[in-house]
Amino acid sequence: MDVVCGNCNTKIKIPDEKIKKIPPGQTFGIACPKCKNKISVENKPAAAPEKPVAKPASPPPKPEKSAPPPKADKSPPPPEPPAGEESGGGSDGGDEGFSGNPFEFLEEGTKTALICEGDAGARAKIKAALTELKYHSSESSTHRDALRQMRFHDFDLVILNERFGTRDPDMNHVIKHVEQLPMVTRRNMFVALLSERFRTMDNMTAFNKSVNIVINVKDINDIEKILSRGINENDAFFRVYKESLKKLKG
Repeated sequence: MDVVCGNCNTKIKIPDEKIKKIPPGQTFGIACPKCKNKISVENKPAAAPEKPVAKPASPPPKPEKSAPPPKADKSPPPPEPPAGEESGGGSDGGDEGFSGNPFEFLEEGTKTALICEGDAGARAKIKAALTELKYHSSESSTHRDALRQMRFHDFDLVILNERFGTRDPDMNHVIKHVEQLPMVTRRNMFVALLSERFRTMDNMTAFNKSVNIVINVKDINDIEKILSRGINENDAFFRVYKESLKKLKG
């Protein structure tokens, strides 16, 4: 599907496989890669094929009668909507709170990360660390937004506070989703859990929580070094497996 940005007239091509993920009749949003303008796109349902209808035999022509002159319409014209308002029955809430896939136009091989942290200060430090580690990051405001983004994109790195979107850290919705991912997807995703309860680099807790690494929030200032070490160790552990898998696919 091709769409055009209404702000800068940039033509954007959206792959058909991305459109098929959206239920027919609903809309989703994308950001223009040139001016970052938000564009709403509707997945229009396919029109049903028209069935041929047999036309009845035309009746014999009747003598024409002169039509009476039309009456003048004396009703007043409908009032125009106030400035700043649009007619049409309300706003479309199909893409409320959802920005689609923010990495739609990145080059293949670019590393991506998802930040699930409610504290603004900690979130800023995480984002700065990811920039140094050459990751393109996206932030989630709620656990529902995080799950939507993970549905549309396989992230290389997910940084998640155990209390993100829940009061009970043992009932975190994003962790539950990660536990149910197929193994072929999960092995390519590094998950870091931010916790107030557990110490940094607690390998047993990481195993029990189905994550790759645990980072105590008190060590947030050193998160770049901690992530770099954990990711390098994980890559070394799975290097032989991934190389063998690549050879089998080739």
